[in-house]
Amino acid sequence: MPVDTSAPAITNAPAPASATARDRNGRSGPPRAPATGLAFGVTTYVLWGLFPLYWPLLEPASSLEILAHRMTWSLPVLLLVLVLRRDRGRLRRIVAMGRRAWLLILSGLVIAVNWGIYIWATTHGHVLEASLGYFINPIMTVLLGVTVLHERLRPHQWAALGLGFAAIVVIAAGAGTPPWVPLLLGATSAL
Repeated sequence: MPVDTSAPAITNAPAPASATARDRNGRSGPPRAPATGLAFGVTTYVLWGLFPLYWPLLEPASSLEILAHRMTWSLPVLLLVLVLRRDRGRLRRIVAMGRRAWLLILSGLVIAVNWGIYIWATTHGHVLEASLGYFINPIMTVLLGVTVLHERLRPHQWAALGLGFAAIVVIAAGAGTPPWVPLLLGATSAL
């Protein structure tokens, strides 16, 4: 029996590149991040890099006191942002999430530990170790993805991971002390 090939087959295949949607400027292709996102990203990294210069200026305050102020002032600032955005219902939805609300609290505690270690390290002359901790973070995140989420890496990705790990070993060996600060910062950041 002959097969009718006059009608196109219906498939779930992606549309050809020529059929992609155009953005508001008439460009086609994958969506681009707005310039404000790039500006926010650059600003974040610049501020993050300047924090080790800022924390020691608060010298009479201990690392724990600096962290407590950061945590305390975060709540009113967050509430102000929610009010200005007219999004007060979001807080109610978060509280109503039950188990997810507890996961948010747990993640907040992990972030507090991370920031406490970071502030302590930068105020006690361990800036290089703190930097190494955030260099370790992507490697630990990838390892979590492989072990917990069962993601598969390609050979060149394993090679990149190995080079990063080798760099960490060389830097940690050069420091002459066990890399507790970098490991704790990397682990709490990756979680």
